[in-house]
Amino acid sequence: MEVELAVVVGVLYAAGFYMIMRRSIVRLILGLALLGHAANLLIFVMGRLVRGSPPVMELQEVRLSGPFADPIPEALILTAIVIGFGIQAFAIVLIKRTHRLVGMDNLD
Repeated sequence: MEVELAVVVGVLYAAGFYMIMRRSIVRLILGLALLGHAANLLIFVMGRLVRGSPPVMELQEVRLSGPFADPIPEALILTAIVIGFGIQAFAIVLIKRTHRLVGMDNLD
């Protein structure tokens, strides 16, 4: 499963960089969104994929035993999703305003 996700991360990064190199502002924003999703997926994969093992400790335990899911990458991803959504909303408003003033979305 990790190999497939690594390939998906690589494809998302490649597509994001390709979209950023285009001359359209819309494609630039889509490329930034793809890069954000690739970074989120990379953080998620680095946090180890463990199914059905929440990091819950009993009162008597001092240390977690066995494989368990790490909650820190998931919290980082949730924060990154919220920040990415705000940036994309701002960029869409900026694109709309620029297109209204200039009449095109070309970076030249």
